[in-house]
Amino acid sequence: MLRIASLHIYPVKGLHALSLEQLELETWGPLNDRRWLVVTPKGEFLTQRTMSAMARIAAHPSQTGVTLKHTDGTEHVVPYPVGKERDVRVWVDTVRGCDAGDEVAEWLSAHLGRACRLVFMIEPRAARLRNWQGQDYPVSFADEFPVLLCTEASLVDLNTRLAMPVPMARFRPNLVVTGASAWEEDAWVRLGVGDVELRLVKPCSRCVVTTIDQETGQTPEPGQPLKALAEFRHVPGGVMFGQNALVEKPGMIRVGDEVRVIERRA
Repeated sequence: MLRIASLHIYPVKGLHALSLEQLELETWGPLNDRRWLVVTPKGEFLTQRTMSAMARIAAHPSQTGVTLKHTDGTEHVVPYPVGKERDVRVWVDTVRGCDAGDEVAEWLSAHLGRACRLVFMIEPRAARLRNWQGQDYPVSFADEFPVLLCTEASLVDLNTRLAMPVPMARFRPNLVVTGASAWEEDAWVRLGVGDVELRLVKPCSRCVVTTIDQETGQTPEPGQPLKALAEFRHVPGGVMFGQNALVEKPGMIRVGDEVRVIERRA
């Protein structure tokens, strides 16, 4: 039987994961997921691809904003910003966001070693609309799609090919499924979890972030697990692990929930 093994959000894109026992899915993605974005002073998005030190900062959302906590013990409380809207860039998309102010900009810049600012997406249902095969869908500051799903079995298979096994955190999923066969997710088209329905649209192309220890920001074994993954998961478009998904029916998902395969690829 397929079940939800773990649930994760990333309140600030590129920072440390937050693991949850339950997760509310909206059409644009998990509640509180990637609503905040670290940008350059010019508004270009920043992630662990160029700043691995971001892994050492965790973000904890609240009713009034978000609290940033660094592994050195320091923290900074950031209230939801009002006004000060500006354009920021996430890949090819220009998105409106609210600047969170100079204090948090200085705090982040000091911890990350470069000038940066923090912005907040006020209305994710309309702030960034994308299109997949003729279907428009909203998404937060996530790379492309609202949800990323991975399976425990595929990670186990990958780890048999590595001298130093890696944890699932390297792949930064939202949903982790247990009970599947390795790479079985490649054949899934539509899934049900309680009242929630997901449509898996394309595999996820992986980048250098998978080589970064999400607790320390260090790279324990340069190039891995990407090199091993490339030996058997390289297709046109990249090296693949996990599946990107659209939310067809929003709702609540909990750890331990049964996952139903509604439709498979022929």
